[in-house]
Amino acid sequence: QVQLVESGGGLVQAGKSLRLSCAASGRTFTYAMGWFRQAPGKEREFVAAISTLGATTYYADSVKDRFTISRDNAKNTVSLQMNSLKPEDTAVYYCNTGVTAAAMQGSTVLSSWGQGTQVTVSS
Repeated sequence: QVQLVESGGGLVQAGKSLRLSCAASGRTFTYAMGWFRQAPGKEREFVAAISTLGATTYYADSVKDRFTISRDNAKNTVSLQMNSLKPEDTAVYYCNTGVTAAAMQGSTVLSSWGQGTQVTVSS
């Protein structure tokens, strides 16, 4: 079972940037990886996913062209660069593993959820 620890969240003004990181225990290069978020009072939703070797990425329409997902298989990490942040991006962000990046768009994940990292964007 892969253990996941997210970091990098914080409080920022609208229009600014943040970079989230997710450290995974074990060898994750055989898994797709992705980011999800959950805003207060809402269900957890898909944000972005990346294939095992990083060749393919998927993004939710709401973050496309603003967020970039990347991974470093040597370090067992996945990152999410978030630019042009909006107040509606405020949420707890989680990472997880998946069989394929495409399947993660449907929130199909393999690992238990970590504690997440809080992102708050002020207007």
